[in-house]
Amino acid sequence: MNKELLGKVKQKKEAYRGWKQGQVAWEEYRETARAAREQVRKAKALTEISLARDVKDNKKSFYRYVSDKRRTRENMGPLWNEMGDPVTQDMEKAEVLNDFFASVFTGKCLSHTAQVTEGRDCENADPPTVRRSGLRISKEPEGAQVHGT
Repeated sequence: MNKELLGKVKQKKEAYRGWKQGQVAWEEYRETARAAREQVRKAKALTEISLARDVKDNKKSFYRYVSDKRRTRENMGPLWNEMGDPVTQDMEKAEVLNDFFASVFTGKCLSHTAQVTEGRDCENADPPTVRRSGLRISKEPEGAQVHGT
């Protein structure tokens, strides 16, 4: 990326920070973000086009680009146990993750899982009922009559 593009990305970050603090209007942030995204897209497209054009002559640059795209973060972020203490040991991390994922299958609600919104009261609501008047009594499908006999 060139300096101009890096400057646009920096402006986008600053505009976002200003919007979160209430110093910048949403429309201004949105326009800054759109302009930065558009320029980043164009720069990526130009880079990929030049790579595709020069792949016969310079294979090393192509494979470097591909390997850079495949890099991922291998470290896991910090975890906290139910008491709110940070977990650092691998075995403790495994126990915290095991407890979290096991709660999905056991139905046990943990403190760090998503809570149900207050607007819904599913436990006290009546289950939906189907009236007989709305049902077709005949079990054969509508188009199943034999014609011409």
